[in-house]
Amino acid sequence: MAKEAAGRARPGRAPAPAGRRARPRQAEVARLAGVSQATVSLVLSGRDLATGRPISAETRAKVLDAAHSLGYVPDPAASRLAAARNNLLGVFSFTATFPTDVRHSYYPFLVGVEQEAAAQGYDLVLFTGSSTGGAGAGGAGALNRVRLADGCLFLGRHAPADALRRLVADDFPVVHVGRRDEPEGLAWVGADYVSASREVVTALAGLGHRRVLLVREDDDAPASTDRERGFLDGLAASGLPAGPDAVFRSGDPRGDLTADRVRAWVADGVTAFVAEETDTGAAWRALRTAVDATGLDCPGQVSLALLGSPPADLADGPAPMGFDIPRPALGAEAVRLLATRIAGGPAEGTLVACAFRAGATAGPPAVP
Repeated sequence: MAKEAAGRARPGRAPAPAGRRARPRQAEVARLAGVSQATVSLVLSGRDLATGRPISAETRAKVLDAAHSLGYVPDPAASRLAAARNNLLGVFSFTATFPTDVRHSYYPFLVGVEQEAAAQGYDLVLFTGSSTGGAGAGGAGALNRVRLADGCLFLGRHAPADALRRLVADDFPVVHVGRRDEPEGLAWVGADYVSASREVVTALAGLGHRRVLLVREDDDAPASTDRERGFLDGLAASGLPAGPDAVFRSGDPRGDLTADRVRAWVADGVTAFVAEETDTGAAWRALRTAVDATGLDCPGQVSLALLGSPPADLADGPAPMGFDIPRPALGAEAVRLLATRIAGGPAEGTLVACAFRAGATAGPPAVP
């Protein structure tokens, strides 16, 4: 309360000069009050009360009267520079353009980021890797610009490790939205895909399925490897075959996943297919297209599950068995972790649980 009172002009004083356009400066307040500019700075910021500097009540009154008569208000930019902070959080996306469509998979992250940033008293600055010299082109231009903020959140499956390593080495506060094993010292917030994927497989095994196949893109991003790990753990825990034949990896799921291939798998005993969710949704799209082309009934003859949520343009049909990623919660948790890093806290990794979704695409296997 004392600081607040120190920074306010007292009521009943003369109004600010009319017609003035330029912002009054502390030097002018100092001249009018007959004190040093350092004294004005201490009084108007309240630092004299916090530090116990011996400034008399008479001097304080002179400074506040002069500030009020001149119409002085603090310059927020100068205050932030003095504090060596901007109260700005950067958000960097490695997509070609920053997502603005509410159906985009990144949009819910941004909702959580914006709400928590407001609660923490931060403004947001958006950066993209598509700008000239940006990280998406292999340059460092855009990543250097994030230093304008007090710290930065990074969104994207394939953030450049070298560029992030430089920021971490410089002790610039960084948080990656999505689990990352490196660079060492990078803080991150991610979904617990391992546990969630294991739960989906356990549910399929509980329905009676004995052969389950994972369809995934040929991608070594942590989100993909975590899903595969959880899938294989679920198979092993349920006593189901968990060898190399349980996973189908493809660099071109739409071209490689054909109706004939699906029929061959079904003839070999596969009764349930699981696809991973990615930014493109390629694996799920290819699986749905191929199964539809076979004419097999889902879930009567074959069961389907998705490790995540379906792409927005495929969300109108029956919800698939799988799990929901708490994207707003992840965005909010990332902001909280970044605020901790800016305050000097440790670089940690945090996993957030996903919610299982029973869906309508899985049922007991068909009787042979």
